Amino acid sequence: MKKGQFGDWLRESLLFIARGPLVWVGYTLATGVILLVGRISLALGIFFSVTSLFVGVGIAKYIDLNYSGDNPVPLAWAIRKSLPLAVLAAASLVVCWFGINVVANLVSGDLLKTGRFFFYWELTPENLHRRPMREIASWFYTYANVALVFVLVMLSTFASWFSYPLMLFRNYSFSQARERGVHEISRNRGAFYKLYGFIVLEALLCSSVTPLLTPVLYMLVSTLMYVTYQDLLGVKDG
Repeated sequence: MKKGQFGDWLRESLLFIARGPLVWVGYTLATGVILLVGRISLALGIFFSVTSLFVGVGIAKYIDLNYSGDNPVPLAWAIRKSLPLAVLAAASLVVCWFGINVVANLVSGDLLKTGRFFFYWELTPENLHRRPMREIASWFYTYANVALVFVLVMLSTFASWFSYPLMLFRNYSFSQARERGVHEISRNRGAFYKLYGFIVLEALLCSSVTPLLTPVLYMLVSTLMYVTYQDLLGVKDG
């Protein structure tokens, strides 16, 4: 049975930029704009960030199919195919985050703050005036990096890294995808420990040092999810 290597996965994922530069960069820029909504509504920010992350897996599939020439498909196909399941996953994670938010506010004795989860206007001159670009970018995107780590934790705890691609490309049920994914990850623990560590480290760096690269990290993680799926479980599915 094939063993995965984190270095190979990362190298292969970076090659996707060259295989479909306009699509890869274009989707990354679109994600960057979408993530800005988190400073108006955290609920919407989480919803759109998780949706963007999972739709990115479909975009990676689109790049792969069109680069290989085996079965070229239009970009709309990738979006239509991946969007419904991505929206469902995003809505589920918003509910989970909201539940944690309610519990935290109950413990702190400030339940009124719960309303800020859905709308909290922070785009004021005081928050933006005379701040350096890096600080403003960090202010906009830190929540998205926290959301990315949250997704990773939820996948590792209640699902698996492969749950989304298996449900998307193989029509597995949630339980089937979780069981198959957990089994495959157990065979490649070392590689996945490195993968998870890489994502968490990059999320921390994007929260403080390189916030403008947050959308790039999102698209890279989407590509990594597709590449690892194809490497360990993939068939030429469309």
